[in-house]
Amino acid sequence: MKDSVIIVSGGMDSVTMLYDYQEEIVLGISFDYGSNHNAKEIPLARMHCERLGIPHITIPLDFMHQYFKSSLLEGAEAIPEGHYDAENMASTVVPFRNGIMLSIACGIAESRGLTQVMIANHGGDHTIYPDCRPEFIRSMSEAMTQGTDTKVTIHAPYTHLTKSDIARRGKSLGIDYSETWSCYKGGEKHCGRCGTCIERKEALMEAGIVDTTPYE
Repeated sequence: MKDSVIIVSGGMDSVTMLYDYQEEIVLGISFDYGSNHNAKEIPLARMHCERLGIPHITIPLDFMHQYFKSSLLEGAEAIPEGHYDAENMASTVVPFRNGIMLSIACGIAESRGLTQVMIANHGGDHTIYPDCRPEFIRSMSEAMTQGTDTKVTIHAPYTHLTKSDIARRGKSLGIDYSETWSCYKGGEKHCGRCGTCIERKEALMEAGIVDTTPYE
């Protein structure tokens, strides 16, 4: 039964989930919060939703760019290069980003009489991003259930998967990952040097996928 909305960024994880769970999804939601790479990601999210016949909307969150502190909101030169780990990537945290997005998606779900919000957080995010961790997802889901008449919950089936696990799932679904965006710098091409680019390369390699992503 179709009873879910999905937060879809246009990155590897959420695009994989979009295809993986397409039979359950009523609506794809992207959020434009003014990050360096929103302009590269969101058109891809829209494209994949349209390809699957799933309606898509983009919700502007301009206030986050105006008031929040994160290197994701400060231009390409602010993005650290090197491996995807907590010490290197700490500056890319956008405070409570998932909490805000989940809250809005929850309101949209209840407005449409739906019962699930899907999000593609995964195991590699846990140490870096507090609002990707299992404890947060459980608590946020409980808050959403308590705060809605339709008892909306979060469905986050990739929470304990690695990026490589997700890539392997995408491979089995026939996803072309060159039609996704990862790079936090948001340039014309993937930089190939920031943490998300390196994580992307490693995941595709470990999944046995030929990486056709154009890099600088």
